[in-house]
Amino acid sequence: MKLQGTFTALITPFQKNEQIDYPALKKLIVKQMLNKVEGLVPCGTTGESPTLTHEEHREVIAKTVEWAKEINKDTTIIAGTGSNSTQEAVDLTKSAAADGADYALVVNPYYNKPTQDGLYAHFMRIAESSTIPVIVYNIPGRTSVSLSIDTISRLAEHPNIAGIKESTGDLGFMAEVILNTPDDFVLLSGDDNLLLPVLSIGGKGVISVLSNLLPLKVGNVSRSFFSGNYEHARKEYYNLLPLMKAMFFETNPIPVKAALSIMSEIENVLRLPMTKLSKGNHEKLINILTGYDNT
Repeated sequence: MKLQGTFTALITPFQKNEQIDYPALKKLIVKQMLNKVEGLVPCGTTGESPTLTHEEHREVIAKTVEWAKEINKDTTIIAGTGSNSTQEAVDLTKSAAADGADYALVVNPYYNKPTQDGLYAHFMRIAESSTIPVIVYNIPGRTSVSLSIDTISRLAEHPNIAGIKESTGDLGFMAEVILNTPDDFVLLSGDDNLLLPVLSIGGKGVISVLSNLLPLKVGNVSRSFFSGNYEHARKEYYNLLPLMKAMFFETNPIPVKAALSIMSEIENVLRLPMTKLSKGNHEKLINILTGYDNT
């Protein structure tokens, strides 16, 4: 499966009783497939994975694989399988592989704050235990630890580590990653609002929050870029930029769930400790959404 383009970081919809709303999830997946995203990322940060049970985590991944590949067998499923326990991440990755995921997205261990040696050993253990390729997820704002360029370069030498979701927000750092890793090691932006700049320095796409709302429009940025239509890519990117920034009015996935609720696609329900978007930001979001269609 090719790691290029838009990979939607799927939300996990809940019913009012906070149980997973599988009919709503299926509708979201069908929408994504019909609007040409290159892949889906279930059970990541946007999918509220910290509040899912292991049984729910596995079921969401399995159903995402089933429903997406019924429509497009070539779509890429990148399953979130990270943990601050190495063995738990190994187990989640094995489960995702067994359920048909194509890649595992593994976040930096959070809270326990390992050293660079610990980070390296963590990812190596997962890669060596996995039958599917691993994508490293570097997001120091969520985890309080960041992979160094040297550690990323060492990890990139492993044949079962395919790339990195880069969420430092630092384009200079990302350029160093690209410069110091093999040509087939893929860098994906973890921030929608850096999509076009990341493509311009050699990144291959985005794991996108916004594409939950507007999959076709977000996907058009990278498709235009890789087809050589840079002006159209730039125009699409700047058109989406206000909404990209709105997705982070408050902690993700609070705004994206509010937006999907405004669009009548899901109930606006999150599991604690996540809470609904504040009234003021909700009103701002409604105003920004005006003028965008739902594709």
